[in-house]
Amino acid sequence: MRAENLRRHPRASGISIRWKLVVYMTLFVAIILLVTWLFQIVLLDAFFRAVKKNEMREAADALAVKVASDDLQTAAYGEAIDHSLCVTIFRIAENGSERMVNIDATGSNFTVTLSPEHLGKLYNKALENEGTYFSRIAFGGFEVSDGSISFDNLPFSDERGTEKKIPTKNMRMVYVKLVQGTDDSTYMILLDASLQPLDSTVRTLGTQFLWIAGIILIAALIMVFLLYRKISSPIIRMNESAKQLARGNYDAVFSGKGYRETRELADTLNYASHELSRLDRLQKELIANISHDLRTPLTMIKGYGEVMRDLPGENTPENMQVIIDETTRLSELVNDLLDLSKLQSGARAPEFSLFDLTDAVHEVMKRYDTLIKHRGYHVSFDFDREAYVAADRGMLLQVLYNLINNAVNYTGEDKTVTIKQTVFNSRVRISVSDTGKGIEPEEMPLIWDRYYKVDKVHKRATVGTGLGLSIVKGILELHHAAYGVNSTIGKGSIFWFELPLTEAPVCLPDQSTAEE
Repeated sequence: MRAENLRRHPRASGISIRWKLVVYMTLFVAIILLVTWLFQIVLLDAFFRAVKKNEMREAADALAVKVASDDLQTAAYGEAIDHSLCVTIFRIAENGSERMVNIDATGSNFTVTLSPEHLGKLYNKALENEGTYFSRIAFGGFEVSDGSISFDNLPFSDERGTEKKIPTKNMRMVYVKLVQGTDDSTYMILLDASLQPLDSTVRTLGTQFLWIAGIILIAALIMVFLLYRKISSPIIRMNESAKQLARGNYDAVFSGKGYRETRELADTLNYASHELSRLDRLQKELIANISHDLRTPLTMIKGYGEVMRDLPGENTPENMQVIIDETTRLSELVNDLLDLSKLQSGARAPEFSLFDLTDAVHEVMKRYDTLIKHRGYHVSFDFDREAYVAADRGMLLQVLYNLINNAVNYTGEDKTVTIKQTVFNSRVRISVSDTGKGIEPEEMPLIWDRYYKVDKVHKRATVGTGLGLSIVKGILELHHAAYGVNSTIGKGSIFWFELPLTEAPVCLPDQSTAEE
């Protein structure tokens, strides 16, 4: 019993949407915070140096075009103020060097303290590097290359030549640019900027980062809770309704308020629930109708068999014929159920061949000779030419037989059934019309359903088993044929189908006849 309950109500496994939202949101926030920490704290010093380096290069390029002009001093002053630089420009000629500009906007006037040896080294490095040279200089004029040593401990030699380690973060960035003047002189533009320690700034940003991280995490958790409530609530409601539907409650209503996707899902489930309810009702009607159709001939066979056994003289051909007829009806019902099952499962495939459709209609009509003679039915066939099609002949005979049976069962008091063949646009249409009460417009899309029956009060069919239209639909869809029904209340219905018309086969004359 417990295994059966587990099978009917399997227990869901996996992570719930709530915890998935928590995991995804946590990962997203962690990535954002990691990127912020890298760029705003870890790489802050590197970005600052890169920006300062670019500013110094642009300032040197601007001053390079002014070295021989009268407003060099003004231009140097502007660049120094705009970028917080110390600008020093030397003119170097054969007879020596001359300091032309010396403007300090940094407050340290660092370049003034550089010895001629340091200046000469910077000049030579610029010559070796195609006229430009970047360098960082620490306290005492010690030059530091990128990545060579730590900023915290710089080597320094005292007066005795003893190398020591001194802690410092006060670095200077120096940019040298050599410009050839029109007077055969070389101008050395020396720009100096202070790389102020960013420790206090980094600590401030680190403290802010912790507060920001905490606030973002709290906000993310609140957002996850709200999203969970907003997203999961309609899903939970639909899940409960689905459980009711699984228990056979087809009146369950699915509500998907909140989002377009959940509303569309709810509408789809409501439609599915409605269709399941309809199919369940029609299936029950079908079972009841089939049970009735099975019980009636079985009762008659049993009754006539008992009469023939118990009453002398009742073993007559007429009674035997009743038993044979009812047995035939049972056989037809079972065969129709088997045909319908094969069509629905795809086990029955058409075998196409070229044949005369007009002749097939004539062949089917022969089955109704007894009905026409003894019960007063009028079955006629109207056509103007022979029509050949490529289809499964046996299946189309079954289609014709079922359509005519349906017309016979539902025709009016005049008992008239008309079959008509029409050829147009390389197609042939077969229509079967009756003079019955017609079909309501809202019922017309449903009459092809295997569970549907127009007569709500089931009555025994005059001919056939009552499953014909479902079989017709399955066969015609296997042939990709067009089909339909036109009906007028009080005047009757016309069922039709269309197939592509093919050329008639060419019949060669008999060889023996030709020789004679």
